[in-house]
Formats: sequence, C-alpha cells, structure tokens
Amino acid sequence: MKYLLLLVIKTYWFLIPPNKRRKCIFKKSCSNAVFDDTISFGFYKGIQTLLFRIRNCNNHFDIVTDTHSNEKKMYLKSGTVISETEIAERLL
Repeated sequence: MKYLLLLVIKTYWFLIPPNKRRKCIFKKSCSNAVFDDTISFGFYKGIQTLLFRIRNCNNHFDIVTDTHSNEKKMYLKSGTVISETEIAERLL
C-alpha cells in the first residue's frame, strides 16, 4: 500500500505541471508532505497527513500576529493553529 500511495503521488507530479497545480497554504506542498511522511513513517502516517491536508488546505483560515511574540499564526477552520514557519511565504 505504501508503494501504491507513492506511485500515485509521483504520477500526479508527472502528469500535472507545477504551474497548473493549486497553490498550497502550507510552506511544504501537500503532495510533498504526504510523500515525505509516507517514506519516513509508512502508509498510515501518509494517509493521516493526506486527510489532514484535504480537510484543511482551503481558503478558510485567518492569519493573525501574536501580540506577545510578534509571530504570525494561521488559524484553520478545524481549530488547528499553524506557526509562521509552516505558512507559505506568499501568504505572509
């Protein structure tokens, strides 16, 4: 199953050029995050990452600046808080 998931991601990368792909709100693109987690931790962690990204990679988020630390944080609709180091540069 692990290799099937990796094959699907590689096929996606081969068939769809980078300029035609949807822009990700995370610094590491969704397909790269799923690929890396699948390689490092196995199929189930890859699927968990895929499901998290599918649920949260959309335009329903708020970026606010923490007044105490001056760090920007992204609040996703699921209630998850993403730190500035994980937010895509184009959104900062």
